[in-house]
Amino acid sequence: MVESWRQLMDLGLIHFMAYPDATEPPLVQETVRELAQDDFWDVLEIKRVDVPGVHDELREIAEQSGISYGMAAQPNLLGGQLNLNDPDDAGRKAAVDEVKKSIDAAYELDAHITAVLSGKDPGEADRAHQLDLLVDSCVELCKYSESKATDYVCWISLEPFDYDIDKACLIGPSDRAAEVAKRVRAQVDNFGLTPDLSHLPLLRETPSDCLSQISEYVIHTHCGNCLMADKSDPAYGDQHPHFGYPGSETDVPELKEYVESLIYAGYFQADVPTAKPILSIEVKPVGDEDPDLIVAQTKRTWRRMWAKL
Repeated sequence: MVESWRQLMDLGLIHFMAYPDATEPPLVQETVRELAQDDFWDVLEIKRVDVPGVHDELREIAEQSGISYGMAAQPNLLGGQLNLNDPDDAGRKAAVDEVKKSIDAAYELDAHITAVLSGKDPGEADRAHQLDLLVDSCVELCKYSESKATDYVCWISLEPFDYDIDKACLIGPSDRAAEVAKRVRAQVDNFGLTPDLSHLPLLRETPSDCLSQISEYVIHTHCGNCLMADKSDPAYGDQHPHFGYPGSETDVPELKEYVESLIYAGYFQADVPTAKPILSIEVKPVGDEDPDLIVAQTKRTWRRMWAKL
């Protein structure tokens, strides 16, 4: 029963956060292969690699090892400063087109979820209008995904981020996330939300606050850490330092509270588009920290938490 979480979930790792220097070949294949050999992980969430043949290699790794993939469109949206609620039509089209490429990649890798984020919060004056635009973008992406489906439909999942500290996203607070999800689901079926423990302190929400508002839309979850106490620290904001990082917000007790809240909210019994409900851990080395050691510390933290659950 040491790893009895497997009865409830598939445990994942955000590959491109744990190994931020390994997003292009050959390091991306090497690090994915290394992680795939570790049976602690069931899922690896990766970003699209626009180099011919790499997705074929990654698919072979998954088929031989038994892992599965999730597709993350957030890094390319953030890196390209693209905005799914952009009031400029050309800008919003560029953001939508970027995510469509990640949906195509998801089908290449048999990933059942493509995760996205909203653009910047414009403030009170234009917020309602940009919420409308975000809903329109999400509906378009869901319909695009449906049009590409063969034996399964890839779902789009919107991840709420902070609204006033680091990423400053429109989504954002859980009440807004719930509103968008309700409106999108009224038009398409393949849409949901991805709450992330890393972002809850930045949103000034507890896990129960968050899940009480969005639980019916949750199809995928993340957990990690953040730091708010010291703006001079390189881990300040939404940088996902390891659990227990000095001065940070999350260690074993907070991780335990989050998992308990997911249990009580019914997430692990929910109907989701993946084989099992997924909980993926998001940690990133700070400064010259060793990614392999940070991943090892993450696994130990999870086991310590589970022993107390």
